[in-house]
Amino acid sequence: MSRRGNEEKKQPPHTVRHWLRPALYVLIPLALYLTGWHTEVLGRAQQALLATGLFHRSAALPTKPVPKADYGLPLRTLDGQVVSLAQLRGKVILLNLWATWCPPCVAEMPGLQRLHEKTKSDNIVLVLLSLDENPEKARRFVARRGFTMPVYTLAGPVPAVFDTESIPTTFLIAPNGDIVDRHEGMGDYNNEQMVGFLRQLQGR
Repeated sequence: MSRRGNEEKKQPPHTVRHWLRPALYVLIPLALYLTGWHTEVLGRAQQALLATGLFHRSAALPTKPVPKADYGLPLRTLDGQVVSLAQLRGKVILLNLWATWCPPCVAEMPGLQRLHEKTKSDNIVLVLLSLDENPEKARRFVARRGFTMPVYTLAGPVPAVFDTESIPTTFLIAPNGDIVDRHEGMGDYNNEQMVGFLRQLQGR
């Protein structure tokens, strides 16, 4: 065999590296997507952004009329019991609409859990409403993360006042039913300003 033929059969190492790196750029994200881990990875990256303090959420009492909460929002506990938001009437409610496939929703969860632990002895209630089509996904997610805050799934249509085109969306509801704050997007609610505001709402 000629020397030229031998050279053609040998593939230089740099050629292998040339196509291997782009292939990994495609295969790794694809593997994360197919296994469902892409949400966890992106969620943890966005969680690091929350830790910078740039996404601290605060609120103030409204100076103009605000919409009233629809306490008919139908909820289902993770063990299948159907309840209503009306059972929490008279309390301060932080209602958070989220889903397991939403990275910024996943990023918010540890902070919301800490907020729950900090305020659960007060008349302040967190309602984490999963919009996952399969409720089992929410149940597995909560169990895997060890969250103890109240998590629900939908037991019926979302009332118009809570309708949203993006998640996470968070509503702050005063004891008298006023929706005093609505925020679409990721936020850090576990901070002194927000805790103070939620406690201030108790007398409203």
